Amino acid sequence: MKPRSLVFDLFGDYLRYRGGEVRLRGLVGLMDCFGVPESTVRVVAARMRKEGWLDTRREGRETVYALTDMSWRLLDEGRERIFARAPGPWGGQWHMVIYSVPEADRALREQLRKKLSWLGFGMLSASVWISPHDRIAEVRESFADQPAVRIDGLHARSEGIAADRDMAARSWDLTGLNKEYGELLDRYRPRLADYRAGVPRGRDALVERMRLVHDYRLLPFRDPDLPPELLPEGWAGRLLHEVFLEAHGLLRAEAEGHVDEVIGGTGG
Repeated sequence: MKPRSLVFDLFGDYLRYRGGEVRLRGLVGLMDCFGVPESTVRVVAARMRKEGWLDTRREGRETVYALTDMSWRLLDEGRERIFARAPGPWGGQWHMVIYSVPEADRALREQLRKKLSWLGFGMLSASVWISPHDRIAEVRESFADQPAVRIDGLHARSEGIAADRDMAARSWDLTGLNKEYGELLDRYRPRLADYRAGVPRGRDALVERMRLVHDYRLLPFRDPDLPPELLPEGWAGRLLHEVFLEAHGLLRAEAEGHVDEVIGGTGG
C-alpha cells in the first residue's frame, strides 16, 4: 500500500467522519500503523499539497491537513464504484460512445480511454465503447473543455441475448477478472469467522481493513457491473462483493476505535 493511497484511504474511510481534517501529528501517527516513517509522511503531504490534493491551515504551531474539493470528488466517485452495484433488472439497452480525437493528440486519446474504462465502458472496437449503464453524460462532462474531442452517444439494442453475451465477452476480459475475484474470495471468506469474533483488534484491525479495501478496489474499476444475464457461469464477483461489505462492516468498530485513539492522543 503506497503512502499516497494510504492518505486518501484514511481520509475517505475515517477522517471524513471526524471533521474532514487532521493535524500533521495525527497523520504521522496513523501512517506509522503501516510502517511509514514521519519523514516520508511529510514529503508525501507536501507533494499532495503542491499538486492540489491537500489544503493546509495553521493552528498555532500545528499544520492541519484537509482534502481539496477535487480530492473529495475523486474519492466519492471511487467510493461509489467500490461499494455500490447497479440496482434493478437490465432493460436490454446498450449505451455507446463513439469518439474522435486528432491522431497527433495521443495523450488526450489515452486520457479519454482511461476515463471510459473508469466509468465501466468496454472497448467493442477501436473507437466504440459500450456499457449497460447510461454514463454518457459523465463522459461528456469530463471532456467538455476539450474541443479536440468529439463524442457521439448512442442508445441501441442488439439482435438478442446471444449477441449481447458475445459483445460483453469481446469488450471485457471477464474470464481473467473472474479468476482474480475467485482468488480474493478464497483469501477473505475464510477470515469472516475471525472478524465476527472480533479478531483482529485495534491497530491490527485498522491495517486489516485498509488492506481489504486496497486488495478489493482494483477489481471494481475493471468490472462493468454487468447484469446477471451477461455474466459467465460461476461468476464470483457478486459473492465477493457481499463478503467485502460484510468484512468491511465487521472490522469497522475496532479500526475506527484505533483511529480515534491515535488522533486523540496527538491532539488531532
